[in-house]
Amino acid sequence: MNSASPVDISVVIPVLNEYATILELHRQLKESLDSTGKDYELIFIDDGSTDNSFLLLERLCSGDPKTKVVQFRGNFGKSAAYTEGFREARGAIIFTIDGDLQDDPKEIPRFLEEISKGYDLISGWKVRRHDPLSKVIASRIFNFVISLMSGIKIHDFNCGFKCYRSEVCKSFKIYGELYRLIPVLAAWKGFRVGELQVQHRPRISGKSKFGTQRLARGFFDFLTVLFLTRFARRPLHFFGTVGTLVSGAGFLICLYLSTLWVKGYRPIGNRPLLLLGVLMLILGIQFLSLGLIGEMITSKFPEEEDASIVRKRI
Repeated sequence: MNSASPVDISVVIPVLNEYATILELHRQLKESLDSTGKDYELIFIDDGSTDNSFLLLERLCSGDPKTKVVQFRGNFGKSAAYTEGFREARGAIIFTIDGDLQDDPKEIPRFLEEISKGYDLISGWKVRRHDPLSKVIASRIFNFVISLMSGIKIHDFNCGFKCYRSEVCKSFKIYGELYRLIPVLAAWKGFRVGELQVQHRPRISGKSKFGTQRLARGFFDFLTVLFLTRFARRPLHFFGTVGTLVSGAGFLICLYLSTLWVKGYRPIGNRPLLLLGVLMLILGIQFLSLGLIGEMITSKFPEEEDASIVRKRI
């Protein structure tokens, strides 16, 4: 973690082959941040660019003491870029913004005003998106499902333009596609999450790094988060529920067939329904056993106090 003197605001900017937009983004960020009158730093994370992005960032860094650059050895993804950026950040308030200039840095004062109302995280909401229709539709489906399943009333989990209090960024580890789910992780840790409508601009250069395969990975990562945050310390609640439902259905099937047998409707041993009932009973017992084993393992490794859940000590 960076031990240098703190600043008011840190801005983390992941960059992948954004040579054409870096200079203008840097200028707009400095102009917007200068207008706030606060001390700040810009942290560019070069996520394995294959164009001349890093050379340009090096020149910016040498001419601006408020700009820092971290170069990855390869393309490790936005979660890795955020993790490294959060580690480097010295700001009490941390922004994330994409490097493609589709997000407008002029929105920064509005974010600061909104987060001052007592929020811990403000997520941008691109109401009117300037993206291909396929990307817009996929994103809306993803946002709807995640909001429905998580209970977090956010319209745009995918928006990279976000504002955080520093303790939010230090409270969890992100990997895979979890950077999309930071509002979910934060809300489940008790942080107050808000949303702000932001302007979204057309892409002026390069191409989107979004693909349908990333949408699928995002759903799988959400299931991981759902399980780890709600059931990691109580596995029997998950496996026991599934086991009870499955074995209960198997029991009812077997009870139904036993009733037929008592009434003289024989034989029942050649019925596929009997095999299904027995199979469901066995599967249900296995799920229950997994839950009990999980509880025994959990009891051997009691969870240490998570400092991020404590708001204040007096």
